[in-house]
Amino acid sequence: MGKTIVWFRKDLRLHDHPALAEAAAHGDVLPVFILPETRHTASDWWLHYSLLDIIARFREQKIQFVVRKGQPVEQLMKLIRESGADQLVFNELYDPNSREQERELTAACEKARVQVRSFQGTLLAAPDAIFNKTNQPYKVFTPFWKRLRQELIARPLAAPELKPSDGCFPSLAAEEWRLLTGHAWHEKLAKHWKPGETAAMECWETFRDQSLSNYLEGRDHPATSYVSRLSPYVAWGNISVRSLWHGALNAAELAGHQQAEAFIRQLAWRDFAHYQLLYFPEMLSKPVRPEFEKFPWQPAGDQLQAWKTGHTGYPLVDAGMRELWETGYMHNRVRMVAASFLIKHLLIDWREGMKWFEDTLIDLDAANNSLGWQWVAGSGFDASPYFRVFNPILQAEKFDSDARYIKKWLPELTDMPLAYVFQPADAPEDVLNAAGVTIGTTYPAPIVDHWAARDRALAAYNLCKNYMSSMDSSI
Repeated sequence: MGKTIVWFRKDLRLHDHPALAEAAAHGDVLPVFILPETRHTASDWWLHYSLLDIIARFREQKIQFVVRKGQPVEQLMKLIRESGADQLVFNELYDPNSREQERELTAACEKARVQVRSFQGTLLAAPDAIFNKTNQPYKVFTPFWKRLRQELIARPLAAPELKPSDGCFPSLAAEEWRLLTGHAWHEKLAKHWKPGETAAMECWETFRDQSLSNYLEGRDHPATSYVSRLSPYVAWGNISVRSLWHGALNAAELAGHQQAEAFIRQLAWRDFAHYQLLYFPEMLSKPVRPEFEKFPWQPAGDQLQAWKTGHTGYPLVDAGMRELWETGYMHNRVRMVAASFLIKHLLIDWREGMKWFEDTLIDLDAANNSLGWQWVAGSGFDASPYFRVFNPILQAEKFDSDARYIKKWLPELTDMPLAYVFQPADAPEDVLNAAGVTIGTTYPAPIVDHWAARDRALAAYNLCKNYMSSMDSSI
């Protein structure tokens, strides 16, 4: 029996881990994680504590989990030489950088005569197994979803039996990772989250038992507890999407088939985002519809900063941005409204918003992030109609009708009557005084008029409307 190195990345768990299962069947297991270049983002905080969790889980089985920093191929080949491993395995990722690293690693292992094997362990189905009738990748979600629904999604694997390993190799201690330096995220995120595989399972079970039965109706209301809050666990692979898929379907009898279907459809959206990234890697940095390169974006100045800090004068947008800054997370309905406001009310390039989310989201997933922003901007293949400009006031009235979400994250509006809380600047002076609100001081005036902004956005989109229509007809 030989020794197998398991290269962990966005799959920090033991259950349903095909590469780990292969390694366990082969003999001794040597798990390793190569730290990325530190950007000091909220997701670095999640990575730090996910690593601590998985290191402890392997330590319980008397197996060392090695953490190193540097160029992945170089570090892995060095560890192969140090350990005498005769095999290296990993679960595939689909972003351009990861694909290139996988190709380089495979070539290096073959040159060194070390067996290398890769597995599909991060998505519901292998992206190269799903094509349309003309054998081309899907560009629109609904036909992709119908095709995926016909696939036999593999059952999740149990955590494998592992035998203790005697090896002891150089590994960076937690204080050397430097994932928590340079910002104060760790001072507040711990109040809201507990990363790791065990916590992921607990989060799933709570959602399954308490909220799945109301998911379809409740997921759009940010003040309720009907969303799963599983996204950061999925982003770092603390929990397997296949286990969630089958878990939801197994719970459908009690929770309701429509509810379970709505939930697994969201898992399919994640697959679709990674699928699109594999076949259209340019989506990370530029619009996939080329006409949007000519879009008349406005300079990102004070209005961008007002959006980032939750001082736009539109309470639902501001509540979402402040929730993000405090917790590293934002409710999905509010994400759409906040993103639409930046793009269509302020005409600020969607890439500015995408970068801010990269810094602040604990559930950062590059594929989901870019697909979501391009969906709102209208620059993706499968995108929101360009003429859809979310009215943040009506969205608040519809999905936060009692203003519980708004007042939670905007305490300065706690005493504002419901009749005016969605448009504080329109409140009479006596109402503002009674609520202790001074527009422009304790709460900002709207940085842009909704109707004027809407007209300006539609005029900007009309510059490329005809070309957009011709592109739509060809998809």
